[in-house]
Amino acid sequence: MKKAGLASLCLIIILMILLTGPRLASAEKFGFVNLKEALLDSEPGDNMENDIKKAFEKKKVQLQQKEAEMKRLKDDLEKQRSVLKADAFREKENSYQNKFREYQRMVEDANREMAVKEQELASKLIPELAKVIESMGEKEGYTAIFSIDNPVVVYRNKGMDITKKVIEEFNKRSKGKK
Repeated sequence: MKKAGLASLCLIIILMILLTGPRLASAEKFGFVNLKEALLDSEPGDNMENDIKKAFEKKKVQLQQKEAEMKRLKDDLEKQRSVLKADAFREKENSYQNKFREYQRMVEDANREMAVKEQELASKLIPELAKVIESMGEKEGYTAIFSIDNPVVVYRNKGMDITKKVIEEFNKRSKGKK
């Protein structure tokens, strides 16, 4: 008798969970945002990109000058190939190779500097963007907002993507700070 009562109680609890589960789940509201897109397509992101471009215009000019010099040296080396003795040609070729490696290091250093600058600027904007998303989540009643940049999200309903709304709100808030 006790076993039958316990089994009935378990059955009732399972039915209650199954019947109330869908109602609870339907009250949940989830959103998805592409953080990279929200950052890059927003006005603050455009400003960040412009700051990066300004910072590296000087570097770009230096790299272009060095590239032109390397092309000139390569052309001179090719023209002198037939008139120089083998030892002299090898010496000039080694000199060219050393200068070319120096040029490659300049390019790598410039790329590294640019990446660091981009990360510095992005790290200043990401907390502001997070505040916008948090505020939207609270205001619009989201249970959770997930980043689609994170590969853990296996499936998402495209209609739940709030990236555009986040960009609009981020733009509004950034105008207020100017």
